[in-house]
Amino acid sequence: MRVFTLTCPAGKREVVLGFLRQNGCQVEERDSIPAEEVFPAVTPGTVIRGLRSRDSLTQEALAKLTGIPRRHISEMENGKRPIGKQNARKLAAAFNTDARMFLSA
Repeated sequence: MRVFTLTCPAGKREVVLGFLRQNGCQVEERDSIPAEEVFPAVTPGTVIRGLRSRDSLTQEALAKLTGIPRRHISEMENGKRPIGKQNARKLAAAFNTDARMFLSA
């Protein structure tokens, strides 16, 4: 199945949806997309990357803020290095959040 985003001029939406339904298309309307579809795997590394993006921080800036080497931050974001409790506390302080966000279950 392929998924499309459809934008219609005002007043044409129902006409277009009706046409699609009449031609065997399944039309599903929803106001939002579940996070699992956008981010299939939420890992501690994706949490770091997302928070860095939110705060407009480069890996280098986060390294200076936390004292964690930039290379280690990259490896943690890519799942190649465990974060550990000490680094989780440093990251939590930098992002003003709970350290448990960075620890695997």
